[in-house]
Amino acid sequence: MAVATQSYEEKTDIQKDITEMVRQFVDEQIIPNAEHYDHEDEFPEPIVEQMKELGLFGVTIPEEYGGMGLDLTTYTMIVEELSRGWISISGVVNTHFIGSYLLMKFGTDEQKDYFLPKMATGEIRAAFSLSEPEVGSDVQGIKASAKRDDDGNWILDGQKMWVTNGLRSGVVFALMKTDKDADPPHTGMTCFITEKVPGEHKNTGEYEGLEVPPQIKKMGYKGVESTELVYSGYKCAPDRILGGEEAGLGKGFAQMMDALEVGRVNVAARGVGIAQRALELALRYSQERKTFGKPIAQHQAIQFKLADMATKLEAARLVTLKAARMKDAGQRSDLEAGMAKLLASETGKEVVEDSFRIHGGYGYSKEYEIERLYREAPMLMIGEGTADIQRMIIGRRLLEEYKLRL
Repeated sequence: MAVATQSYEEKTDIQKDITEMVRQFVDEQIIPNAEHYDHEDEFPEPIVEQMKELGLFGVTIPEEYGGMGLDLTTYTMIVEELSRGWISISGVVNTHFIGSYLLMKFGTDEQKDYFLPKMATGEIRAAFSLSEPEVGSDVQGIKASAKRDDDGNWILDGQKMWVTNGLRSGVVFALMKTDKDADPPHTGMTCFITEKVPGEHKNTGEYEGLEVPPQIKKMGYKGVESTELVYSGYKCAPDRILGGEEAGLGKGFAQMMDALEVGRVNVAARGVGIAQRALELALRYSQERKTFGKPIAQHQAIQFKLADMATKLEAARLVTLKAARMKDAGQRSDLEAGMAKLLASETGKEVVEDSFRIHGGYGYSKEYEIERLYREAPMLMIGEGTADIQRMIIGRRLLEEYKLRL
């Protein structure tokens, strides 16, 4: 049997350096302050400012636009580290990352030149919008629309829902119906790059017609705002169609689905991160807490639970990294992204719940960090497509790949 002589390395030197830097930042700045921001449901402005200084908003943006030019795999590792500290922080960068991905892959040269340098520094942050009050997973059922006026501009009307960074973002990638009679419906959808004033609830002047109602109150995932967006006569020039009017009109659904693929890898990384933190808390608590004269970690029942937690966590991490590496290699990865999102989000919930059980009654106390994680984990099973949507994607792809040839 051949034996590899080179030692196994999970990360490159660059990946090691940047994840160690982010982990130190998380340990020193995020974990000690997360409870405060969660309790107050307050946006962590000082932490976000430090993230700008570290260059975390431009991780995947090419160097020519002022970013780091790193790949999705490295970004995935960064998201895991941030989520280990507090998943709300990863939410601040996730929608921003998806916006930059859309621009890098589909944007015109003018769109890239205008937005990406500002996005790389965090001067402006991005959001993207699919969901509506009456439409969740059925994206083709959206009602928000855009119509061309006599001057050739597009007028946007409609209500969007669950927009992360909806208030503080400076640019929102919004999916609108531009042809209500299109068959199939997805061919009549277009992605518009809509600008706004960060922090303004009611935009005026050149951005008039875009209003941000008060943020939605949530069980967990606090600190980062989730909002509605109301477009009412918002004027958008043709050159603000993603990819330009000629190349982008009617292509919005396909563009957004491509972006959701990387978004699912991102959410999977969040599941890995929160599971990692839950395991760390369980390992520490189980060695400190004593029952029947010895630490509960010495009881076989607790050891079995810890073993299952660690094994599921490692499996979720590997599947997530595989999906990211396939995307980086330019291979079709919707199956793997769906698997990663499904497994990692479920693993995040299960490992957090097991850690919660190990903490016993103290897990229900707000004095212990696990209580916050217990409220945050369920969000992962919904964002970027529910668990059942992932199962549908996986099932269809499997049947497509292994179709019987009769």
